[in-house]
Amino acid sequence: MYQLDAKIAGEIVRRTMKIIGHNINVMNGEGIILGSGDRSRLGQQHQGACEVIAKGKVVTIASHTALDGVKPGINLPLTFQGQIIGVIGITGEPDKLSHYGELLKMTAEMIVEQANLMDQLQWKNRRREEFILQLIKASAGDIPQLVNWARQLELDIHKPRVAAIIEVSSAQDDELKQLIQLLQYPQRDNLVAMTSLSQLVILKPAFLDGKNWSSDAESERIDRLLERLPTPSRRKLNIALGHFFPGDGGIARSYQSARETLAIGQRLRPGQTKYLYQEFESQVLLCELAGSWRGEELSRPYLALMQADKSGQLCKTLDAFIAAGGEPGACARALYIHRNTLRYRLDKISRITGLTPGNLSQLLRLNLAQLLLQSRPQ
Repeated sequence: MYQLDAKIAGEIVRRTMKIIGHNINVMNGEGIILGSGDRSRLGQQHQGACEVIAKGKVVTIASHTALDGVKPGINLPLTFQGQIIGVIGITGEPDKLSHYGELLKMTAEMIVEQANLMDQLQWKNRRREEFILQLIKASAGDIPQLVNWARQLELDIHKPRVAAIIEVSSAQDDELKQLIQLLQYPQRDNLVAMTSLSQLVILKPAFLDGKNWSSDAESERIDRLLERLPTPSRRKLNIALGHFFPGDGGIARSYQSARETLAIGQRLRPGQTKYLYQEFESQVLLCELAGSWRGEELSRPYLALMQADKSGQLCKTLDAFIAAGGEPGACARALYIHRNTLRYRLDKISRITGLTPGNLSQLLRLNLAQLLLQSRPQ
């Protein structure tokens, strides 16, 4: 059974006293005053309300019949879903207030109904957010346990989705609310939840055309979202789009890929707002190795080069050589240097690292070392 609380009672008093210039009391199912224009009466038991609850009908108290401590007025039952949940009382002579009674009763019951709907909506939103937070951590083996929960929320747990993360710096509550509304309305079938005070996860339908996953199409949608945001809000956020993984457990992988894309993107390109998995795919795929002995061994040659290369010239040369696919002519042109100068630098790189950039497999080793160091948390 629904129970009145002091917050709802206070709201009823505040709104109904605007209608008439008389004091209003709101009592719960035990006749205790929870809300009143006369705050000194809060917490007291109202005898008229107790009589209303006992009889289940309107009780009027005229001044000539009022007992000590009881004020004249009209007391009406408040009902919700066919049950009396409390009483609303109007202080004053009943014959002067009779035309207000049903209006105030109806207003109060509407406030109760609205509060109940809001409670249900908030409860559903909390359950929905809890479900999303479980889903982004769920392995394939966890999915059967979440199926019933998804059904209660009227969600299709098997719908292909891709994760995106929005991180907001120094955002106000109203800015976060606006952002969530933009992500949810008009209806986009996005599942949105806050993973921290500064981070949102969005589980987006993966197939925009109903058939295929397209990172480029999602990137365009992100651009349109950013355009809809006010410029000050846009400057405060970073957004990362993960990769699409089909099948049960794919959403958790997608979320992990988005999280790692965000971390690596912010580190390597701090001036950007948007980071796509495809732009940092190699670093994301290698980041699990970064803290292992294998990762340390793979990255050792490039790390040695960084430590020996005080000016950064050799690292820049090696990066350009890798970008040119190991083609000396293309690399020399990109750096605006003579091929002999390039050869000299590559020989120096070889002596420091113990690897020969001109050897394809050893160049790959140096490339992996470079990517691993980029993926390593600072």
